[in-house]
Amino acid sequence: MADTREKFYITTAIAYPNGKPHIGHAYEAIAADAIARFHRLTGKDVRLVTGTDEHGLKMVQTARAAGKDTLAFATEMSAHFVEMCAKLNIQYDAFCRTTDERHKQASVELWNRMKASDDLYLDRYEGWYSVRDEAFYDEKELIAGADGAKLSPQGTSVEWTVEETWFFRLSKYQDRLLALYNEDPEFIQPDSRRNEVMRFVEGGLKDLSVSRTSFDWGVKVPGSENHVMYVWVDALTTYLTGIGFPDESGDFARYWPTVRNENGELQPANVLHLIGKDIVRFHTVYWPAFLMSAGLPLPKRIFGHGFLLARDGSKMSKSAGNVTDPLELAARYGVDALRYFLLREVSFGADGTWSEEAIVTRCNAELANSFGNLAQRVLSMIYKNLDGELPSTVTEMKDVGWKSSLTYSIGQTILEHFEKYEFSQAIENWMKWVFACNQYIDEMAPWSLRKTDPEKMKDVLGALFKAIRDLAIAIQPIIPTAANNLLDQMGIPEDERDFKSLYENTLAPYQWYDDLRISGFRLSAPTPIFPRLELPIEGAN
Repeated sequence: MADTREKFYITTAIAYPNGKPHIGHAYEAIAADAIARFHRLTGKDVRLVTGTDEHGLKMVQTARAAGKDTLAFATEMSAHFVEMCAKLNIQYDAFCRTTDERHKQASVELWNRMKASDDLYLDRYEGWYSVRDEAFYDEKELIAGADGAKLSPQGTSVEWTVEETWFFRLSKYQDRLLALYNEDPEFIQPDSRRNEVMRFVEGGLKDLSVSRTSFDWGVKVPGSENHVMYVWVDALTTYLTGIGFPDESGDFARYWPTVRNENGELQPANVLHLIGKDIVRFHTVYWPAFLMSAGLPLPKRIFGHGFLLARDGSKMSKSAGNVTDPLELAARYGVDALRYFLLREVSFGADGTWSEEAIVTRCNAELANSFGNLAQRVLSMIYKNLDGELPSTVTEMKDVGWKSSLTYSIGQTILEHFEKYEFSQAIENWMKWVFACNQYIDEMAPWSLRKTDPEKMKDVLGALFKAIRDLAIAIQPIIPTAANNLLDQMGIPEDERDFKSLYENTLAPYQWYDDLRISGFRLSAPTPIFPRLELPIEGAN
């Protein structure tokens, strides 16, 4: 039987492994994983792809400085990114390395299709090139350094380059790109990134150099073996490699289908590229132009998130020596705590700063003290006062003093924010729900009702059990291990943890299901889910 579920394909940027992953890499991977988990919980057929971009002059230079063979160095460094995903609970479906043979085949196929469209030609390039950015820049884009040296817009060194190169007719696609941005305002998100890109394209596009001859570490250009493909042609193609291209059956047809409207025009695939704001141009100008040239559908959305900045507000980078190892933070404070903090602290899309003090303060206040304490109190009362047996029925919340309209609006808003990748806002509304539960338990005082009105106590505890269940389901994309550990303790079957029930429960003002009993299940003494965090003692081993 055919899988009729809606398809959703998400990719991270392909990390450049000339150093170990830092917290910025973790931030993007965690966000992509949270988005993928959200869509899986809504019933979609989801594919998440990540990987490493291992070609280019920068990799050659870094490997040489380390005294290692370039491929051996790339393999060693790529393994650190695989380890990061494993330790941070990133559930990807494919990890693509640009040195893989299957990726080389995909890159050659894309090249051949662009050439068949008469969009590639051989000429001489003279201009500014940044090895660190792997990017070409016009004179007008350069900025002056402190010593008057020319720098790229990112502040990296540039060098004057003269060599024979293949060019891509990027100028040919200027009008089509502007039409795309105007007809589909959500193609580039957030809006601030879209405005930057539109200004760049409106300023005029020049044809793009897409091959190099000054080094040979890359995918060979078919028919021009002394040329290797410009790293961004090679790197961007990983988004196709991850679903089997150039084989257009199977996963490619499943996640990047070629669909045309009644006018024969290609329709975008349900694809999201999640990237850092510094590489938006490559993804929103070069990439759609390459796909147009190759006759392939475009992705639906490209989201350029902001940076996690160092404590002094500067951009973290390996060269500046101010990067932080995310695995050390995860080992110190816990994977779920790190995931929660990174997506809670900063509005996704904007830049933000962080500190270990902020991690401890935020997670203790919201996870340990608020949600964790709520769950521990309620489950302990059910275990002690009801012998672990859940009530058979629960009336509407309004009958026990809680305003159903409040929980209804909050529940809906959480899901709406997740749809828009507004993690911080989603968690903010989730926390309002947690605060409402804590306020309700304090107002109803079920420990007092045990003596004065035991039947009402059951009703109150049953209502709170249901609220905690929904809170745990809702927060799964952010803290999957902790949320599922709590649901395990509550006896919630795995097939009842998706968002279908959450959607249904928020469509009506909390007229909750009549039967809370779980066949054969009795609550045991609960185990705390969120331990309090402590900053390391300075000077301690």
